[in-house]
Amino acid sequence: MTDQRTVLIADDDRAIRTVLTQALSRAGYNVRATSSASTLWRWVEDGQGDLVITDVIMPDENGLDLLPRIKRVRPDLRVVVMSAQSTFTTAVKAAQRGAFEYLPKPFDLNELLAVVGRALAAPAPKPEPASEESGEKLPLIGRSPAMQEIYRTVARLTTTDLTVMITGESGTGKELVARALHDYGKRRSGPFVAINMAAIPRELIESELFGHERGAFTGALTRGIGRFEQAAGGTLFLDEIGDMPPEAQTRLLRVLQEGEFTTVGGRTPIKANVRIVAATHRDLRQAIRQGLFREDLFYRLNVVPIRLPPLRERLEDIGLLARHFLERAAASGLPAKVLDAGAIEVLRRHSWPGNVRELENLMRRLAALHPAETIGADIVAAELSDAAPPAEPAAPAGADTLERAVERHLSAVLAAHREGLPVTGLYDRVLAEVERPLLRLALAANRGNQIRAAAMLGLNRNTLRKKIRDLELPVTRGLS
Repeated sequence: MTDQRTVLIADDDRAIRTVLTQALSRAGYNVRATSSASTLWRWVEDGQGDLVITDVIMPDENGLDLLPRIKRVRPDLRVVVMSAQSTFTTAVKAAQRGAFEYLPKPFDLNELLAVVGRALAAPAPKPEPASEESGEKLPLIGRSPAMQEIYRTVARLTTTDLTVMITGESGTGKELVARALHDYGKRRSGPFVAINMAAIPRELIESELFGHERGAFTGALTRGIGRFEQAAGGTLFLDEIGDMPPEAQTRLLRVLQEGEFTTVGGRTPIKANVRIVAATHRDLRQAIRQGLFREDLFYRLNVVPIRLPPLRERLEDIGLLARHFLERAAASGLPAKVLDAGAIEVLRRHSWPGNVRELENLMRRLAALHPAETIGADIVAAELSDAAPPAEPAAPAGADTLERAVERHLSAVLAAHREGLPVTGLYDRVLAEVERPLLRLALAANRGNQIRAAAMLGLNRNTLRKKIRDLELPVTRGLS
């Protein structure tokens, strides 16, 4: 039960007001609902309400514009913003203007009730609202649930200096997220400095990061300023952090622990006044198991993890992204183009191994090479076919594959299910049937040497030993 706290609702959609009023009333709250921002403002000025839930677009005033006034007159009053304009900019503006939470429409009622409970139980907010970016630049595009969660996470981080680890496949936009964290964050007046670990020779990584003194190594004729000094007061983006060599990992860990560094060949500590954002397409936990990445450095960097979904997991964003890239191509001087519905459907059926970067390149190619103003499905299909990498040689007729063998096996099992025979524990059974020969053959290929077999499988040695015991696999003694 609640203590009859009062929730003020402002939304010009009567159906939403009704649904929210009923749900919150059943949860034990007093509710007052209105369709206008002016009425909501009057209630707030009169000292009514313990929580505000407001839409962004209303007939008389934008809900986001009302937020700073609410915060001035009642700084302890929490405000939840909801909007069908579920863009990155909306989420960031809501956070910058002091909203407790941002909910894109449509939302789950249980989620909203949980947000209301957290808002009313939270300590009084004391954020210092950041000055806002002008314009409606959209560094991130998409309305899918996965992207909405990223918007909300980035928006919450704009008022912090927390270290962030961005993971995702190549081409998903990791640097865009890093730039958004900088451009909308506390350090946006400082520099944004990026360094790609995979693009720099291993022997130069430490000098690139921390700088060097004159004479520190052959060819060091003058003092060199590293990326940490270049990024002072701003953000340092460590791209492809999984490719950082071990010796540089050790120095970076020391910087994160102590907040200062020394140049290569130097002795005077320099304060590290940067926000760190790291990114990788690699599985760092597997790299840790293989001894390629320091576990203690991983946890220092992984304070706030953000996973970017591959494009195949957010197909509902394809049309929006494609139109955005065509508009960007036109703004750069290429002919203006539009896609018809059939073309977008073809795009949605593509697997997108190159992710968002592949889609952007395709849109630029379509804009540059095809004279028609409206691009149809046949043109898009032809371009995707021409751009596809050479296919692997087809298996000989009748040749078997693991997938086909498993499918035949499962078809027989499920046939029994269709005939009414009980089938249980299928998932674990199938995994065990695949795992047993995989481990047996890996051990045989390495003559029973469990260390080499574990490395081949990408497993920790102790994990492999446990699986050998659990599966009761024969072990060649003396080879471990």
